[in-house]
Amino acid sequence: MKKEVKIRPFWYSDIWLFPKLITVVTTLDAKGGINAAPYSHIMQYDVMAKNPRMIMGFRQDSHTFENICATKEFVINCPPADYVDDVMETARFYPEGVNELEHTRFTAIPSLKVKPPSLKECPQIAECVADEIVKLDKSSGIVIAKIVALVFDEGLEEMDRAARIRAMNLPVGLGDEARRDYFFATTENMTCHTLKETPQGYAAAGLKIELPWDDDAMQELMKVPPFVRTMVTRQVERYTQKKGDARVTAAHMTAAANDLGMDEALLARFRGKKD
Repeated sequence: MKKEVKIRPFWYSDIWLFPKLITVVTTLDAKGGINAAPYSHIMQYDVMAKNPRMIMGFRQDSHTFENICATKEFVINCPPADYVDDVMETARFYPEGVNELEHTRFTAIPSLKVKPPSLKECPQIAECVADEIVKLDKSSGIVIAKIVALVFDEGLEEMDRAARIRAMNLPVGLGDEARRDYFFATTENMTCHTLKETPQGYAAAGLKIELPWDDDAMQELMKVPPFVRTMVTRQVERYTQKKGDARVTAAHMTAAANDLGMDEALLARFRGKKD
């Protein structure tokens, strides 16, 4: 049996279970003072390598959101599970102007492309500059930000995902009770499931073209992995039409790929190859 539960304040925390990435966001206030606070309302917004962006949610009266509105720059630091106590220290409601990092084991280090510092102990870091800031009526502040640098501990990039997950040991937030007791999980019990290939008949059946394609262009299209071939077909045909042309050529394929970020590195990722 199931029953409807009333949607009430903090439904996203008290009722709905959102396993979330734990981060510490570092900013600078207008006077250059450091602020650090934990945030989990974060996800990728534009995944293409040409314009990588994140979207985050904040309380509008939070020091972090006010600092981002003033300076546009911030850093998303992902701490390992060993530093959960320090993350919770940054969650305390210190007065404006207090550097929360001074009450933790975190070490502030210079960032590569923005002014707010990064955290040395965090194996995964994104330096960001706000593109759009939206103040929702009587609600959250939303920030859409350009990622200007992704920074990792040396050696992590070369690991496969299973080894990297274990090496970083990032905690997963599981919400709180009464806004006081916070629950976390780690990656110790990670499992891996391999996606089975779709039968080739089904993989090819959905491919529909709206424009004529040159033989060379069609040969290039057939090199695209079947499960993204429809998407690539649609994007290339839109690009061709935007250019005022009625027939897709190999040159259109190349130009569209460059314009949309569908380069060889992206295709290699789907083929299971690394640079």
